[in-house]
Amino acid sequence: MNKNIKSAYFGAGCFWGVEYYFQQIQGVKKVVSGYMGGTQENPSYQDVIYRNTGHFEVVKVEYSADEVSYENLVKFFFEIHDFSQIDGQGPDLGYQYLSVIFTQNQDEKNIVNNVISLLENMNMKVATKIIDGHMFYSAEDYHQNYYQKTGKTPYCHSHRKIF
Repeated sequence: MNKNIKSAYFGAGCFWGVEYYFQQIQGVKKVVSGYMGGTQENPSYQDVIYRNTGHFEVVKVEYSADEVSYENLVKFFFEIHDFSQIDGQGPDLGYQYLSVIFTQNQDEKNIVNNVISLLENMNMKVATKIIDGHMFYSAEDYHQNYYQKTGKTPYCHSHRKIF
């Protein structure tokens, strides 16, 4: 087993599209849709959508640090959504759909802040929240690998090269 498998946590609107794009990155071993950042333990999708749980829709990205760096994952995250949108992502509006990165340590926080500085130096506005790590809760099975299961494509995410 590879001992250099790490996890990163990103929210960029509906987790289906975020999951879809991160699954295409070489070095990413697994992507799990879920919820993070709130106060309710073991929230359901219905809880997150209709109750004030404080959770965001996020993905847990398990990756080989020998194959892809955390910095490259962060840069990719910014390339797959509108990080300037302050009220959600595309047509999905609400707190649970905000742009957010959960950092696990000071090194990750420094990397995120450096990437944000690069974007701001390109005159881009960044609304992404940076939050210290919280407990991650996996979403229900029907949310996992949604686009692979349905054959559909993301409706509010696309990849645009920035870096």
